[in-house]
Amino acid sequence: MTATNQLMTAEELIMLPRGKMCYELVKGELIEMSPAGQKHGRIVVNLTVPLGYYVKAHNLGAAYGAETGFKLASNPDTVRAPDVAFVSREQIERVGDPEGYWPGAPDLAVEIPSPGDRMSAVEQKVKEYLEAGARLVWVVSQKLRNVTVYRSLTDIEVLTEKDTLDGEDVVPGFRLAVRELFV
Repeated sequence: MTATNQLMTAEELIMLPRGKMCYELVKGELIEMSPAGQKHGRIVVNLTVPLGYYVKAHNLGAAYGAETGFKLASNPDTVRAPDVAFVSREQIERVGDPEGYWPGAPDLAVEIPSPGDRMSAVEQKVKEYLEAGARLVWVVSQKLRNVTVYRSLTDIEVLTEKDTLDGEDVVPGFRLAVRELFV
C-alpha cells in the first residue's frame, strides 16, 4: 500500500492562518519558510523603498513587498512569494485588482536568498518565474554582495558593487547602485 500526499490549492493556501512561518506552494505541496534575518530584511527595504517611490512617481504600475503571493501555475498550483516584485500598469489594467494572489508572474521578481538556502532551490524559483512570464529576475546575494540578472535562462549577467542595477524596459528609467543594497 502506498501513501499519497494531499495536494493543496492556492485557495487553501491563502486561508492558512498567519503565524511565525511563511509559506509557498510548489506543485501543490506546502513549503514552510522561516522568517528572514535582519540583513535580508534590510536589503529588501533598500530595494523596495526606492523602487516603490520610482514606480509610483512615474505611474508605471505597482511594487510589492515580501510575502506577496503570485500564482505561477495551476493544477497543481504553484504560488511563489518573491522578496520584491513589480507588476506593470499594463498588466494591472488587463487583470484588474484580483482577490487573493496575483494570477501569473510579476514583470520583475527579486529573490534575496537566506544564508541557508540551496542555490538549486533559488535557481528553480528563477526558472518558475521566467516560465510563468516574468521579464526580469534579480537574485541578490548577501554573501557575495552582487546581483545576478536573469532576462531569460540563457541571458544572465552578474553585477558587482561597482555596477548599477537597471530596470531596463521592464521598469524604464529605474537605476540603483548595487552597493546601495548593502548599506
